[in-house]
Amino acid sequence: MNTTIDPIEYEKFSKMAEEWWNPSGKFKALHKFNPKRIEFIKDRLVNHFLLNANAKKPLNKLDILDIGCGGGLLSEPMSKLGANVTGIDIVERNINIAKAHSNEENLNIEYKVSTAENLLNENVQFDAILNMEVIEHVSDLNLFIESCEKLLKKDGILFFATLNRNIISYGLAIIGAEYILGWLPKGTHDWKKFITPEELKIIFRSSGLNISEILGMKYNPIYDNWYISEDTSVNYLGTAIKP
Repeated sequence: MNTTIDPIEYEKFSKMAEEWWNPSGKFKALHKFNPKRIEFIKDRLVNHFLLNANAKKPLNKLDILDIGCGGGLLSEPMSKLGANVTGIDIVERNINIAKAHSNEENLNIEYKVSTAENLLNENVQFDAILNMEVIEHVSDLNLFIESCEKLLKKDGILFFATLNRNIISYGLAIIGAEYILGWLPKGTHDWKKFITPEELKIIFRSSGLNISEILGMKYNPIYDNWYISEDTSVNYLGTAIKP
């Protein structure tokens, strides 16, 4: 049976599971740009589904699937904004940590150990799917995107964030982030699995999804924060719609 699970990636993230909610730990970089990811997702969901951005829970009743949810860094904010959230991850330790933390926050999030392709057996669909920093870790990207398309409702929106593959991203995301600055553990990323926006557009299109937006994410060392940019040379994120 075909699978999107990469055994090397599974082992790698299993070892780091206890670090998810430590803002100074191995996922420090994620904590740094997570607010910008949340803002991006919220704004696009509000605009796409014509929701009230000023409501206390603007994402009320939206069904959201967070794939590769880890410890719940995106699942929890989506739940607090009113969405019905399902978070899946292939690492059981990640799911256990996510469940424990969401219980502490009194949040009703459905967490389960699963993959996108296995979730198809449950005959469920979602208004939105989050694929944030996941694409570069799966073993079969075509199967992964095809599964996501089937899990998405008609007119649903898929969010993605990943890394471009070029000499700049190798220098900054691998050498800089992992070996010089120590933002991430060495070996977190495999540069060969990075994907260009052009390659991603082809895969999405062949799976029946239309990419509607691609923007870059950049780091400002002076203010120590991340911001949305037109520069997609390293980190980039975007949305795709199921017509």
